[in-house]
Amino acid sequence: MRGFGLSVAMVVILAAGQALAAGIDLSKPYGDKYGCINRNGQEVAADQMLLLTDKELITAASACTFSKTQAQADGSLVVTATCEAEGEDGQEPTKFTIKHSAKNAKKLTITDEDGNVMGEVVPCK
Repeated sequence: MRGFGLSVAMVVILAAGQALAAGIDLSKPYGDKYGCINRNGQEVAADQMLLLTDKELITAASACTFSKTQAQADGSLVVTATCEAEGEDGQEPTKFTIKHSAKNAKKLTITDEDGNVMGEVVPCK
């Protein structure tokens, strides 16, 4: 019985390690072409832009500040944020999911809470 408990503990530790290894590291910014150009401030006007950091998601028309980030078993992140849309008053709570792209592991796909793809981003250079 003691060996069984040890085996279960090892499986749990290994599973946690694999989830962390497959997790998403937002310590450096991700963006599309214009998001990366504008990561240090508005350098270029763009109708479409995505910039993802460890604290926020910025698009051409909105800015979302993260209030909670939850790692999922599949390695994705579910983010709870408050967003301000350009030209509107107030903040709107929202959730979105960040996961590795099925087509390219270096890219991250961002989807809204309805499952609509907002876009894909790559690590900014």
